[in-house]
Amino acid sequence: MKKLEDYVLSIPDFPEPGIIFRDVTSVLQDADGLQLAIDELMKKLEGLDFDVIAGAEARGFIFGAVLAYNLHKPFVPIRKKGKLPRETISVSYELEYGTAEIEIHKDAITPGQRVVLVDDLMATGGTTKAMIELVEQLGGIVVKNLFLMELAGLKGRDKLKGYDVSSAIIYEGK
Repeated sequence: MKKLEDYVLSIPDFPEPGIIFRDVTSVLQDADGLQLAIDELMKKLEGLDFDVIAGAEARGFIFGAVLAYNLHKPFVPIRKKGKLPRETISVSYELEYGTAEIEIHKDAITPGQRVVLVDDLMATGGTTKAMIELVEQLGGIVVKNLFLMELAGLKGRDKLKGYDVSSAIIYEGK
């Protein structure tokens, strides 16, 4: 039986020399790989008390929405600036290769709601830290940050000290 890591293609020197790009689309394109990914993420939520799952655009939508469906929980999209139709709050943050701004509907999280944040990959932790800021601005409580993959060499966990962080696959490098 294949391990989840076996479904992830590693592309050397992308997007620049010295970087090994971990391609999540190879997991999504294989029915067994996708099922294994969801099963592994589901295990990491066993016994956790929470109210809602929120996910980052775009691959966090894929994994987050499936988890929400399986657990009969609501799903909240966190999107790039300008993509949500109702009143929003937003936050700017640093990326590994630049800056970005994400937003959430103002009524998406209610005070006291316990939130699981989901994304496909944690690199530097910038996107996740920004998602945490959005949820907390709305009065939500982030109870877990869940990733399919983590690049430990980029030290994203350092930005998330004090928060529960869990990844199905941890790559030691960058």
